[in-house]
Amino acid sequence: MTAGKGIPFVDLVAPHLELQEQLMDAVKGVLTTGMFVGGPMVEQFEQEFARFSNAKYCVGVSSGTDALRFALMAAGVGRDEIVITVANTFAATVEAIVQVGAVPHFVDIDPQTFNISIDSLRGFLETQCDHRARGRYPVHRASGRLVKAIMPVHLYGQVCEMDALMTLAEEYGLMVFEDACQAHGSEYFSSRNNAWQRAGSIGKAAAFSFYPGKNLGACGEGGAVTTDDEDLARRIRMIRDHGQSRKYQHQVEGYNGRLDALQAALLRVKLPFLNEWNRSRRELAAQYNQLLSGRDEVKTPFEPRWSRANYHLYVVVCAQGRDDLQKHFTERSIGTGLHYPIPLHLQPAYAYLGAGENSLPETERLAGKILSLPMYPQLQQDQQKRVVEAIQDFCERSAVSSGTR
Repeated sequence: MTAGKGIPFVDLVAPHLELQEQLMDAVKGVLTTGMFVGGPMVEQFEQEFARFSNAKYCVGVSSGTDALRFALMAAGVGRDEIVITVANTFAATVEAIVQVGAVPHFVDIDPQTFNISIDSLRGFLETQCDHRARGRYPVHRASGRLVKAIMPVHLYGQVCEMDALMTLAEEYGLMVFEDACQAHGSEYFSSRNNAWQRAGSIGKAAAFSFYPGKNLGACGEGGAVTTDDEDLARRIRMIRDHGQSRKYQHQVEGYNGRLDALQAALLRVKLPFLNEWNRSRRELAAQYNQLLSGRDEVKTPFEPRWSRANYHLYVVVCAQGRDDLQKHFTERSIGTGLHYPIPLHLQPAYAYLGAGENSLPETERLAGKILSLPMYPQLQQDQQKRVVEAIQDFCERSAVSSGTR
């Protein structure tokens, strides 16, 4: 894209033009086999993505939502049992919990990382739950429900503080399911294990989305579960295929949630480039940080020393006037995004959960201030400078109009 033209929020065309020949060869390869659902192409991708994620097993499914839902189902999370998560996420996180019959319980976020607050999580478990009152799992005192799992969301591609979270989970006997739908290739340094760990290799299981805009995106829908638990992987394979252990042998009630061969073939072409794409995103994030340093009007993302984010999104916090700044960008043909403007606990669909306004103060404070800037591996330096210049221009105009300059 040349200077003077608009800057998209995300560019889904450039990577496909770069890999067009390889992608078309992959499509032709699938067409010549006649195997469009499952089969060797899906199995090969599963093996390759498991290795990439440092997990023993990978099960391809039809979406990130199904990945979350099937993982919970396969692990036995069921009706009226509580899964702890956050409201600062896409609706799919909570859809998966509700659709297995479980009940989401929201805790607040850390104001620096925007991920699940360990203090808020600990506070809920220590003050609102009876530990091992009825066997293995804690009981939520107010509702009498078992608390069975935690679903941390590696938001924007930054891994949660997993050592502290896993320690709490072990103390209370809870399962951990990573929502890694934005975290392909992101890493976390575990002091407990004295090693860098990939997102998707830490909890009992993890869910990934291959929606087109992800760091590893299909040309349609797709998802996967990674896990080191062989039995869990086996159960997910049945659930995704109508509960079948083999054709017409239905061991459990299942769903039609398979990853098709065409998407697997396209993902196999892209996967070898993912580390390099993530490296480019990190370099772009560092450049944004440098260009925006010293500006009090916008706060750049905080990355803890134990994190290597994949920068699926580059999200700044606006001191004030977020909506006006976004309008300013639109007038200059620069795309931006809001992830996420209304927390889930304030959405009409989840009002029945009873977590009303002011129940999650950090989550609610953040929602009105965040703005996602253009971020993708093909973003050019001159485009990035134009984005920052637009912010500078907006801030200068705001200062003049307010009389502070």
